Amino acid sequence: MLMSNVTADQASGLRQMVKPRPVRVIAVTGGKGGVGKTNVSINLAVSMSEMGRRVMILDGDLGLANIDIALGLHPKYDLSHVLSGERSLKEVVLDGPAGVRVVPASSGVQKMAELSPAEHAGLINAFSEISDDIDVLVVDTAAGISDTVVSFSRAAQELVVVVCDEPASITDAYALIKLLNREYGVNRFRILSNMVRSAQEGRDLYNKLYRVTERYLDVMLNYMGSVPFDENLRKAVKGQKAVVQAFPRSPASQAFKNLAKKADNWPVPAGANGHLQFFVERLIQYASYNGET
Repeated sequence: MLMSNVTADQASGLRQMVKPRPVRVIAVTGGKGGVGKTNVSINLAVSMSEMGRRVMILDGDLGLANIDIALGLHPKYDLSHVLSGERSLKEVVLDGPAGVRVVPASSGVQKMAELSPAEHAGLINAFSEISDDIDVLVVDTAAGISDTVVSFSRAAQELVVVVCDEPASITDAYALIKLLNREYGVNRFRILSNMVRSAQEGRDLYNKLYRVTERYLDVMLNYMGSVPFDENLRKAVKGQKAVVQAFPRSPASQAFKNLAKKADNWPVPAGANGHLQFFVERLIQYASYNGET
C-alpha cells in the first residue's frame, strides 16, 4: 500500500515536471516612432535570457523589419515562408545574442486576415511545436496604430508602452491607449520612460500620461520604470549589439537588467491560457477581425 502511494506521488511529481510552463508574451509598443522600442525589446530579451529564461523575439515591424539589422543577423527565410508552408518555424528562427531566438519579420501577419482554416491550424501548430522550448516571447511592434500593431497588442498578455520626453510621444502613446481601450476593451498598460535624464524625469513622464488617461479613460496604468539616456547605447546600436552585452556596467544596461527582473516577476494574468499557440490563435482572430473592418 505504501509502495503504491509512493508511486502515485512520484507520478504526480513527474506530471508537474513535464507540464508546460506558461509562456509570458510581452508586446513592446509606443505609438510614435523613435522612442526606442526596438532597443527596449532587444535588451529586455537579452537580460531575461541572461537570467536563465528561454527567450524569443518576434519582429512585429512588418513594413520595416529591424530586429535582424539591429543585431547584425542575416535571415534567409522569415514568417511568410512559414505561412506559405515552405519552411517550418524552427527553420526560420535565427540564433541571437545570449541564446535569444529571433523570428524575422515579413508581411505575414497582414496575410493572417486571409488565411484559410487549414492555414490557421498550420500556423498554430508551428508555434505549438516550440511552445515548450521558450519561457518568454517579446514582440517588437511597429510604430503607429496600424491594424497589425493593434492585433499584436491585443493578443499579448503584457503591453509595455514606451514613452520619451517629447510632446508627440505622450500624445501618440495616449492615442494608442485610447484606441485599444475604447475600441477593443484593453485596460491594462505598463509604461516605460526611455532616454530620461533622471529618475524623476521618468516618473514625471508617467504622471503626465496618467493624468490624462485617468481623466478620460477607464484604464489601469502601471509604471514599469525608466531607462536613462546613455551614450553607450548609441555605441552599441552602431556596433549592432545589445548594450547589456556591449557595455554591461553602463547606466542603461543596469536599468534594463532591473526591468527584466521586474518583468520576470509579473503575475500571469487571470485567464491566460499559458500556451504559445493561444497567443497565435488570438493574433489570427484579431488580425482577421481587423481585416474585415
